[in-house]
Amino acid sequence: MSVTEQRVAAAESREERVGLLAQAGTAELVALADGCLADGARLAVLVPPEVGCVATEVLEPVGHERFLLGDVLACRAEVELGGSRGWAMRLGDDRAAVLAAAVCDAEAEADRPMAGEVAALCHRVAQRVAAAEAAEWAALAPTVVAFEELA
Repeated sequence: MSVTEQRVAAAESREERVGLLAQAGTAELVALADGCLADGARLAVLVPPEVGCVATEVLEPVGHERFLLGDVLACRAEVELGGSRGWAMRLGDDRAAVLAAAVCDAEAEADRPMAGEVAALCHRVAQRVAAAEAAEWAALAPTVVAFEELA
């Protein structure tokens, strides 16, 4: 199974869905959220979009020790749509995108009519991310140093 296929299959989990929505474009998120709200379902904004800093911790690959890399700017929001909660967090300060992503998450969580469209957006984002990573590795491939194995 290719990396793209793995990401597309993993988009079924809520964690992966929220992660993919965080990487989606603002325009596509807002358009999809508008579609989710078009049926007149009751929307309650539980946590309005708020911007803050989040500590970024990484795992050192050789010693397997965690260390603080630094702080990043992030925005988060939480909504309730049709009785289900939706949550989103994105890097940066794009309040409209994070609110739209939370609406999309709630739509998918409630399995409402536009849930299929939310899944389709996640699949497209997963494919774009996989393609970008493949292109980055292809650009790095000429710099790989291969050592001969001594018998």
